[in-house]
Amino acid sequence: MPSTESPKPSRNHWTWIPSLYFAEGLPYVMVMIVSVIMYKNLGVSNTKIALYTSWLYLPWVIKPFWSPLVDVLRSKRWWIVAMQLLIGAGLAGVALTIPTSGFLQYTLMFLWLLAFSSATHDIAADGFYMIAMSSHDQAWFVGIRSTFYRLAMIVGQGVLVMVAGLLESQTGLADLELRVQAAPDITSVAQFLPKEVEIEGSSSMELLAHPVTLQIGVQPRDADEVQTLLAKVREWNISHNFYGEEATAKTAEKNEKAAWLTSLENSIRTRFGPSEPPAAVDNLTGNVGVFYLGISQSVAADTEVVVNLQKTSGSNDIRLLEGDRFTITENNCDFPMAVLVQLDRKLTQEVTTVFSARSGNSRLAWVTVCYLLAGLFLVFGAYHAFALPRPEQSDAASEMQNQGFVQVFQEFLATFASFFRKPRILTVLAFLLIYRFSEAQLAKMAAPFLLDSRQYGGLSLTTTEVGFVYGTIGIVMLTLGGILGGLVAAKRGLKFWLGWMVIAINLPNAVYVFLSQVQPESYWAVNLAVGIEQFGYGFGFTAYMLYMLYIAQGEHQTAHYAICTGFMALGMMIPGMMSGWLQELIGYQHFFLWVMLATIPSFFVCWLIPLDAEFGKKTDEPET
Repeated sequence: MPSTESPKPSRNHWTWIPSLYFAEGLPYVMVMIVSVIMYKNLGVSNTKIALYTSWLYLPWVIKPFWSPLVDVLRSKRWWIVAMQLLIGAGLAGVALTIPTSGFLQYTLMFLWLLAFSSATHDIAADGFYMIAMSSHDQAWFVGIRSTFYRLAMIVGQGVLVMVAGLLESQTGLADLELRVQAAPDITSVAQFLPKEVEIEGSSSMELLAHPVTLQIGVQPRDADEVQTLLAKVREWNISHNFYGEEATAKTAEKNEKAAWLTSLENSIRTRFGPSEPPAAVDNLTGNVGVFYLGISQSVAADTEVVVNLQKTSGSNDIRLLEGDRFTITENNCDFPMAVLVQLDRKLTQEVTTVFSARSGNSRLAWVTVCYLLAGLFLVFGAYHAFALPRPEQSDAASEMQNQGFVQVFQEFLATFASFFRKPRILTVLAFLLIYRFSEAQLAKMAAPFLLDSRQYGGLSLTTTEVGFVYGTIGIVMLTLGGILGGLVAAKRGLKFWLGWMVIAINLPNAVYVFLSQVQPESYWAVNLAVGIEQFGYGFGFTAYMLYMLYIAQGEHQTAHYAICTGFMALGMMIPGMMSGWLQELIGYQHFFLWVMLATIPSFFVCWLIPLDAEFGKKTDEPET
């Protein structure tokens, strides 16, 4: 007689799946994407941003190696709650160390903790999803989990970045316009006398300038004289720590570089670097002028005001030669900051250009954002300790714990080895590592390019504008591209669409060539360009995801897929590490041309890989 005992009630899956996968996406986007914008706001060089944040991919690269620990030690439920609390602690650590003098080293240490915790959380969450639900429920909720993971991406690189930008603008002073007029009838010659400059104070805290309107004659000036003036301005700003510790450290590192590296960099910069103002045959160059900036009142202790100068309107024949970003503290607020502007040597007519000095407390903004996230993950940890169901462990998991770690690890090594015995594995690995070779470099430099000043080849967008571009328009177009890629692959198969997908992930990168060459003033033109690139990336990335499933087919499918994801992260990590160094050597215009050239290996590996023509097609056979 069958048992009449009622089944043990379980929690409604809606009470934990949305929050679990939202919590899974947030730390990843914080480590991989938001950290790039944060460090750019804090004045870190592109070389360091790309190198250090690319290293943060490492936990996801080696994630398959410690996944057996999550299966053997404690329950997946325990790992989820513990990692969420640890992620909260890591975010609090980032917030605590941002205001410190060695913020780069300390924040990176906590971001490493965040990365390892996030990768471990991924293992536990995905494993818990499989043991806590029936196969039918797993299939039904797969779209729900993906939706909330994607929502975390929108909140992370969109809402959080916009909040940081809003806080930055709200903690700053009113914008100050600096007007430069160039005309043939002006004959004054700029000199650098900062100690003789007195900038009138004000009853309220505000930025001040002397002069507010700078007049410069269009007559060319002796190049050696201009270089001497430039050196004086630079030395003044560095000696008074207006460029902050990061810029000072960068100068010291430059002086300590090995001779061979300096020679290599000089060679690359000479051949492919951005064009400098044309050197005159008669040793003449464009005339220059000096602005002096000041702040009307003393800055409070342990507080800093960051001032960014950007061209907002007028002629492109006038550019900032020195002094686009200043850090003002209690130690240097009594001294004037020096800004050097230069005319194009070929300029002969009267023109006007307006620069805007914008200020804000970037550190306070990011401290606030990190504390908000830390508090959110403490809430997640407490909530999931209550809300997650307590499923009986699967037979496989129980058996794994009974076997012990040594035997489990031996089995894992055997599974790992079987992956490398797959047919044509070297070609497969080449695909996993090279398919996104170009995109990996673009991804690290896209946000710095949008944020950088126009005189450095960037687009001078605010942090809030970048958050909107990537966190809303970018994510929506990326999602639409991915959905379309999945639909067409299901209809005709991956092999039919592979060529189109490799074109889609690479060719739209050309929009950055356009943006860097034209530097459009229109914000909506930037949104359109980024939207096109992200749609193409979403469509083209479908091929990568499907091919990983194709590779993982057969015995040990789950473990082999995890190994593929490790190589996927490695394929983003290695190219990304060098991207910032290369960009700073050759400038944004030439860097994005290089990105287009770097798409060629992606086409080559797609031509070589083994692929069944029927893979991915939807079949009409009923499931058994």
